[in-house]
Amino acid sequence: MAHSIFTFRSALLLGMFSAAQIAWSGAAEPARVVFQNGKSIPMTSLTLQGDKLVVQTETDGFKTGQTFPLQSADHVYGEKPAAVNQAVALLLTGKPKEAQKLLEPVVAEHRITAKIPGNFWLEPARALLVAHAANGDAKECTEIGKEISEATPAQGTDPFVTLGKALLLPASVKLAERETALRDLTTDSFPADVSAYASYFRGNLFKKEKRNPEALEAYLAVPCLFPSGGLVLNAAAEVQAADFLTAQGRREEATALLHSAIRDAADTLLVEEAKKRLESLK
Repeated sequence: MAHSIFTFRSALLLGMFSAAQIAWSGAAEPARVVFQNGKSIPMTSLTLQGDKLVVQTETDGFKTGQTFPLQSADHVYGEKPAAVNQAVALLLTGKPKEAQKLLEPVVAEHRITAKIPGNFWLEPARALLVAHAANGDAKECTEIGKEISEATPAQGTDPFVTLGKALLLPASVKLAERETALRDLTTDSFPADVSAYASYFRGNLFKKEKRNPEALEAYLAVPCLFPSGGLVLNAAAEVQAADFLTAQGRREEATALLHSAIRDAADTLLVEEAKKRLESLK
């Protein structure tokens, strides 16, 4: 996919897009499993045994020991755990170990819903895979990748497994090869979140090599080309891009991106990062 350096108009359009997003609430409602007959039960009252959901705590008219086929679960209802966005922000600001500590309990708690539509397991599991890859944990990356693929059998090997392999390429591999492995994931054949992560980490590679125009282009691709990849991903890329725009004297564009980042990354450390940069621009 061909990219171009984005103009201030792009930044303004990006700001309009972000403002239209539904604000994410940090106070997560406990997840409930909703069955096809409309009845629901708190996720924490269930265990998974093979292909059956088993009630372990009597509640809401459900009796202890009662079982249901996993296929009878229609969807998961509730709010995404606050720790997920906070962990993704940590991951994207170079703190993968801290991200892992937040993600692992969420992944463990929501594991029984992994194959139920609308679950809150898949996103943190994929983020955990990226965190393991960023930290160089090949074994752990492979294990969670296998689990994710098993939870999404319709698409075969989950695309995040390919992303993990690209991120695990060692520094001894030529930069051009590592960059190409990530660039190959920024095509229409990959989901937006995979492409957004890949473009962000491409930006990191270019930034480290002081290839500033290419880094800026990669960061801006995240919110402009792959905006549905995730609000926190957008915000992290906006903060990075704002630094390069500020260095070029493009203060108005940088300011627009930082305000967008604040809207996108509520209740994460990225908000403070963006505010610090805005203060320095005054």
